[in-house]
Amino acid sequence: MLQLILGFLFAALIAFGAWRTRSLTLSGAWGALLVGTAIFGLGGWRWAVLLLAFFISSSALTRAFAKQKASLNEKFDKGGQRDLGQVLANGGIASVFAGLNFLFPHATWTWIAFSASLAAVNADTWATELGVLNPTMPRMITNGRPVERGTSGGISVYGTLAALGGAVLIAILAGLVSPVGNFWMVTGVAVLGGLLGSLFDSLLGATVQAIYNCPQCNKETEKHPLHTCGTPTVQIRGWKWLNNDLVNLGCALVGGLIGSVL
Repeated sequence: MLQLILGFLFAALIAFGAWRTRSLTLSGAWGALLVGTAIFGLGGWRWAVLLLAFFISSSALTRAFAKQKASLNEKFDKGGQRDLGQVLANGGIASVFAGLNFLFPHATWTWIAFSASLAAVNADTWATELGVLNPTMPRMITNGRPVERGTSGGISVYGTLAALGGAVLIAILAGLVSPVGNFWMVTGVAVLGGLLGSLFDSLLGATVQAIYNCPQCNKETEKHPLHTCGTPTVQIRGWKWLNNDLVNLGCALVGGLIGSVL
């Protein structure tokens, strides 16, 4: 109970600070409080280290490369401030593994699955933020066709290397503070789960994520029902219910499942 209370207080402090610095919207701060309390309170400090590494590194990259992404905002469903949906999509699966660890305190797979899940969402975030720096146009993951920067399902050399870097950061920290020992096993599985999870995210973006077109701008976008210019958007492919938040949730889930199975 004491750990849960301390976890709540620590999560509240982080969420409030992130809201004040505009890294999170108000709803995102409430989501961070929920996710943080679950991970800090049920997992403990080791679990908190990985969550903080993800949040701090991803927020820093979002701020650092905001100008480079400014011209692509018309494509993305949401901006740099993370809301409730984004927070739960990125941290919800990790929270589940923290809860499972509380129920099965002697299990080793919960830690590895948690690490791989956070490695996946960190890899995906890094790829999104740094992939825009690639000197050439990205290519669709399904057919290799060149596409505009910011297109869902597009991958590039810089983006893939950034994804690997994001996964490695979480994986190394997971190995260093691991409560189950075996640094190389924990690190290796987390890297693999993280990278494959981020690639699964791109695959969903290229195939079944709901993508729209703005008739006024003739631009492909994730935004709905209105584009940045205010024009109603028209769906051109994908499943209508599968938005970017659910794609990110799938990324986290696949990373965690790979971690738990391996």
